Amino acid sequence: MQHPYLTDDHQIFRQALKKFLEKEAYPHYDKWENERMIPRDFWKKLGQQGFLCPDLPETYGGAETDWGFSVVIEEELERVGTGLVGVSLHNDIVVPYITDYGSEEQKNRWLPKCTTGEKITALAMTEPGAGSDLANIKTTAIKNGDHYILNGQKTFITNGIHADLVVVACKTDPKAEPKHKGVSLLIVERGAEGFSRGRKLDKIGLHCQDTAELIFEDCKIPAQNLLGEEGKGFLYMMDKLQQERLAVAIGAQVAAEEMLTDTIEYTKARKAFGTAVSSFQNTRFRLAEIATEIEMGRSFLDQLIGRHIQGEDVVKQVSMAKYKLTETARLTATVCMQLHGGYGYMEEYKIARRYRDTPVSAIYAGTNEIMKTIIAKKIGL
Repeated sequence: MQHPYLTDDHQIFRQALKKFLEKEAYPHYDKWENERMIPRDFWKKLGQQGFLCPDLPETYGGAETDWGFSVVIEEELERVGTGLVGVSLHNDIVVPYITDYGSEEQKNRWLPKCTTGEKITALAMTEPGAGSDLANIKTTAIKNGDHYILNGQKTFITNGIHADLVVVACKTDPKAEPKHKGVSLLIVERGAEGFSRGRKLDKIGLHCQDTAELIFEDCKIPAQNLLGEEGKGFLYMMDKLQQERLAVAIGAQVAAEEMLTDTIEYTKARKAFGTAVSSFQNTRFRLAEIATEIEMGRSFLDQLIGRHIQGEDVVKQVSMAKYKLTETARLTATVCMQLHGGYGYMEEYKIARRYRDTPVSAIYAGTNEIMKTIIAKKIGL
């Protein structure tokens, strides 16, 4: 594994995180999957050890690290299971909205508790009638004195049950043309009047990850909870999608690497017709093909992470990575389950869980069809 952007400090950090997860996550993960929830005390333990928002300035409780430390966290959490994706969402997707667009008062009010795990965050973009098409959201927030009155519904919201702070995309000017100019971001806090949560959604995979519907009925939000400027929400979301999609690509890459390692070990140990399954030409060829895809994906991803850390605009390449690496992970899940034979369909084998958890990565953070649309535009089509 290359990781050219990582130093010895990153590797020491990785060892500390692995040790923590071996005690606090791996032994409990099956229980969390069965209970369909990651307990809040796990978030607090992450915070106590400095594994939440390490790149935040020290003023707000962070360690002012570079983004390479966040990549290490994403990778090690993915090794435990994709259901821990909510932690990466908090660290690398939602909290940066507050860091980059929040006022000093907002940062002081919220960020320190985001690093301790006392406040868990969520990002509410998707609606029952608007997924990837963010300009056409229907949730409205109409200014009334020193408050906004928020009405609408959001769905498929990661961390939706646990969230104490929700960054909500809404229309503060429903009549704006073009439509995206009417979009703003409001921060809704747990307990806000008119804010309720629907059911925890029952998903095919990611069982321990809490995903929920959020409902806003004449929800009263203080005007000081507006994030950045009114009408700039769409631009803020577009600006943050590079890092969000890169995070999804990292998760997909690690999932594929884990599935390959498990399957190589399994096929070496499993006997059929008096010989190891790994000795059959079909097994060797399929795993050689997958290993090649994964190795090439890792090389592309690593140089991309390095460029992102340097602050480069790599939207085209990140769209390529998000599309390609999630497709590779899906293919890897299918091939590896097949090579496990009947045991691959049994819940006690990790490949069964990976097979369920992997497909959604091609859907969230913008579908792979949207990625292809972006790529086509970037190459002049």
